[in-house]
Amino acid sequence: MATSITQAACTLIETPSLETAGLPEESAALSTDAILSDILHAVRLNFGMDVAFISEFNQEQRSFRFVDAENLATCPIAVGDSGPLEQSYCQRVVDGRLPELIRNAQEIPEALTLAATTQLPVGAHVSVPIHFGDGSLFGTFCCFSSEPNESLSERDILSMRLYAKLCGTLLERLTLEQRRIDVRVQRMQSVLRNRELSIVYQPIYCLSRNSILGYEALSRFHAEPMRPPDKWFAEAQATGLLGDLECCAVSLALSGLPELSANCYVAVNVTPETILSCPAMLDLLATNPGRTVLELTEHASIDDYTQIRQILEPLRKLGLKLAVDDAGAGYASFRHILQLKPDVIKLDRSLISGIDHNEGCMALAAALIVFAEKTGSKIVAEGVETQAEIDALRQLKVDMAQGFFLCKPKPLADVPK
Repeated sequence: MATSITQAACTLIETPSLETAGLPEESAALSTDAILSDILHAVRLNFGMDVAFISEFNQEQRSFRFVDAENLATCPIAVGDSGPLEQSYCQRVVDGRLPELIRNAQEIPEALTLAATTQLPVGAHVSVPIHFGDGSLFGTFCCFSSEPNESLSERDILSMRLYAKLCGTLLERLTLEQRRIDVRVQRMQSVLRNRELSIVYQPIYCLSRNSILGYEALSRFHAEPMRPPDKWFAEAQATGLLGDLECCAVSLALSGLPELSANCYVAVNVTPETILSCPAMLDLLATNPGRTVLELTEHASIDDYTQIRQILEPLRKLGLKLAVDDAGAGYASFRHILQLKPDVIKLDRSLISGIDHNEGCMALAAALIVFAEKTGSKIVAEGVETQAEIDALRQLKVDMAQGFFLCKPKPLADVPK
């Protein structure tokens, strides 16, 4: 019966991996932490103990990962506290010098050799090891009270073992996810430290004059695993390093300005999140604002447009141009256009692809073009891949475009100037 209860409990908490489920690591961690805290609380109340905790063994140290007490402010231990394993009940229970169930520690000679027995003091104590699925020892699941408790029984130890098994399942998942996060953080830090990315530039053409007006700077990564840039930026966001990565990319992109025609600009992609949280990015954008176009790349809506406008206003007064990317790809881009009044509206490639024979795309593009004319914005068509699309854009009086048909993104030394 006990085994089936554990299996059922473990089945209830099993969830897909974070990547499969599409959940942020932080959300899953918080959920698991909450479950572990609830288990501790329930055990403490059920056994009538003063304190319940989960400890972790790390080399010769024992640290407290989770603690539950009636009054945490006066509790003798706290999350994060640590001390020598050898001076703990935990170690001596694991190696057999102390029993898992202690009704009265004051009557056990081995317990009396530990300072905690008299200093806390410890009366009743129940402790069982926590193991992972591969048999490795994580630490212990424990509770104690300052007074003896003669009502504790072997059944209570069986219950503690069930709780410990459940906690082991949760902690193993938490540990594995933390390891994955650590790997991703280290990988991203390596990319930043070693500058394992470079910039390619895609020309933006004036169709009527067949001349280059500017270049969109795009990142390319040279690190394992080999994957598209958007995956790297998504990982940077998940690891809290998005601002660092975007600053690195923008710095590299703007460093190419001296080698480009003085009449041309460079467009850089930055998320609103970085604009709002990273002063270093604002400093970069201020280095040559007259030749820089900031493309906001966020597909989700912005919570505080007022703050974005206030932050960008001084830079726009210095000549920085603002572009809204991917217009027509979703509702968020329309909100950006209405709220931020950009200098440039970039029509998403989903609108441009097949625009010569798709009436819906033609109609939506035409509406955005009329809107741009009335608000003083300029239109740039992205993702142009055929002559027919160029002809359709000319019919719509769109005079600025970029895409593989015109020129693929190239390193600075190879891009047409």
